[in-house]
Amino acid sequence: MWVAGALAATGLTLSAAGPGEGPAPPWRVVGFPGQTKPFTKFSTVSLEGQRVLRLDAQLSYGFLVHPLEGEVSARILSWRWRVDEPNPQADLGRKDGDDSPVKVCAMFDLPITAVPFVERQVLRLARLRAGEHIPAANICYVWDAHRETGSTLDNAYTRRIRYIVLRGPEAPLRAWVSDQRDIRADFLRLFGEEAQGKVPPLVGIALGADADNTRRHSVAHVGEIVLN
Repeated sequence: MWVAGALAATGLTLSAAGPGEGPAPPWRVVGFPGQTKPFTKFSTVSLEGQRVLRLDAQLSYGFLVHPLEGEVSARILSWRWRVDEPNPQADLGRKDGDDSPVKVCAMFDLPITAVPFVERQVLRLARLRAGEHIPAANICYVWDAHRETGSTLDNAYTRRIRYIVLRGPEAPLRAWVSDQRDIRADFLRLFGEEAQGKVPPLVGIALGADADNTRRHSVAHVGEIVLN
């Protein structure tokens, strides 16, 4: 099921917490093509009197994706999140440490012709193996135990994912915090040179948590997500 892209003046709320124990549709779990390692567990729980999404990463990998379709002109992405059990071994700058207790990602349909040649071939192969259209530009806002707030870096495995650290080592644990980002401005900052200053369509929002590289465990929660 795909969601229409036209947004009301009040914005579009993408609540991942479902009426039962699982996430609400059209959110769906996505992993690597042919993934054999455990999938991160995404579940709906009651926390402080509210229904929210729990992200439980146990030696696992996975994203929860909400696809979007049509002319999505949203600029501001807002959400609430918290980390309850961090992963102190995570280090996003290294392949063996590329884990995070929670990521909130904006997925853009950058034309594949704008992707550098070698990365373009890798992306084509990944799309072929996955049997679906993997976006060529993804910005993930992360909660990191070591890096300074405001830091930016590429994913250790692919430059198709780029990180912005919004909550650093000073961030409180087991407490809700709210964040808001101008995703179009962030796209231009991180991918603007490839895109020649143009922002491509927003095609999805994703929530992620992983602990497969460090072989550790983490727990986080995410509340409502709003696009305006």
